[in-house]
Amino acid sequence: MPSSIGVGGASVAPMASADIGLIGLGVMGSNLVLNMDDHGYTVAVFNRTVDKVDRFVAEEGAGRRIVGAHSLEELVQALKRPRIVMVMIRAGAPVDAQIEALEPLLEPGDIIIDGGNSLYTDTIRRTRDLEAKGLRFVGMGISGGEEGARHGPSIMPGGSNEAWPHIEHLFKDIAAKADDGSPCCEWLGPDGAGHYVKMVHNGIEYGDMQVIAEAYDVMCRGLSMSAGEMHPVFAQWGRGTLDSYLIDITADILATEDADGTPLVDHILDVAGQKGTGRWTVIASMEQAQPVSLIAEAVYARILSALKTQRTMAAAVLGGPDGTILHDREQVLLDLHDALYGSKILSYAQGFMLLRAASQEHGWDLDLGTVASLWRAGCIIRSRFISDIMAAYRNHPDLENLLLAPFFADAVATAAPGWRRTVAHAAVAGLPTPAYASALAFYDGYRSERLPANLIQAQRDYFGAHTYERTDRPRGEFFHTDWTGHGGDTTSGSYNA
Repeated sequence: MPSSIGVGGASVAPMASADIGLIGLGVMGSNLVLNMDDHGYTVAVFNRTVDKVDRFVAEEGAGRRIVGAHSLEELVQALKRPRIVMVMIRAGAPVDAQIEALEPLLEPGDIIIDGGNSLYTDTIRRTRDLEAKGLRFVGMGISGGEEGARHGPSIMPGGSNEAWPHIEHLFKDIAAKADDGSPCCEWLGPDGAGHYVKMVHNGIEYGDMQVIAEAYDVMCRGLSMSAGEMHPVFAQWGRGTLDSYLIDITADILATEDADGTPLVDHILDVAGQKGTGRWTVIASMEQAQPVSLIAEAVYARILSALKTQRTMAAAVLGGPDGTILHDREQVLLDLHDALYGSKILSYAQGFMLLRAASQEHGWDLDLGTVASLWRAGCIIRSRFISDIMAAYRNHPDLENLLLAPFFADAVATAAPGWRRTVAHAAVAGLPTPAYASALAFYDGYRSERLPANLIQAQRDYFGAHTYERTDRPRGEFFHTDWTGHGGDTTSGSYNA
């Protein structure tokens, strides 16, 4: 519960009065502190650059329940028991170093929270190691960016189960609230569950951004539309089935002008950055043998964009269509809407496939309906149909794939004709739509009772004696053919992904 003690911007706490300590006063950390203060919590803060602590307390923290600490020792001394310390710094080795520095200052039962975008395997390791020392560890995914941190993010915690009762009230208080008033924060499971869910959230975010970018490219290069012409299209889409945060900000971006009155987006270099969570999602999907093909294409699209120098050279050498789509603009835009919608659904469906498989592998027992509920507000991928995802899993907790839920099966079937036309028009025009095309290929593959993998198995058996199963025999029986007439009976091992 919130502390009744306020320090009014004092630089050092006179007693153990703070409800939580936070290390790392970057954009996310400082805004979370202000959010906590808004909700009546006393927060002790520390930053490696001590001057930043003093500035923060004196400026943004003036008149608030914020306690400035000039050392980790002061930070820990300012905290009530059990001590709760939240780390908001760069993932990887810096987090390990910070934990190592904190450990000697804490006592059994104290709680360390990592609120950064850490790799889930690091969170599994840290939870195990700290629990062995009597401490509790929480890996907490946080989404919403600067604005979300300040006014209510989506929060995805997991780790030491015993920690949750001590931090539940605080984080549910500061979390975003869905339309029904419920907080977008709930305990997800042991060790790496929270950070895994956040990783997949970010992977879906990569996919969402790519399918929107492909729509922009079709409009811009395919239909020769200006930013001013695109703005009302995205604004209209944001009032319908595509209603989402990312569609809304895209409309805003297209309406923003540079100092010279021209669209700002036209002056931004076409090289996309990334911090690694999308790549982690793709690697994890391979480990779990789950085909998150759209997210993978979104990651590779960013990598391809970074090859700017090579692309510039290739543009002068490699021939092909000029990108123009020679069809009725209004019909192309209608089809493009459906391609974006269908691909967006596939991105979420693939993400939830991965969550389901990882939950089974790691014993997390993830409630996928609860996961969806955390993304209704505050996070970057919030959108209208998140509630439909939540309902699908609440109605059928064992649902194997989101595409099998009636709502989404109907939605994708309705979108498919326009989606197919969009991919076809783009291919003929020479416009890359890797997310639309890969998502459509996954959809067609997933709905195919028979795929050409039988030929692949024959090839594998021919050159490597890897064996195959037969359609006229029970599953689990394997056979080998001496294809050349001079092979042996020895077979190679194989496995099914």
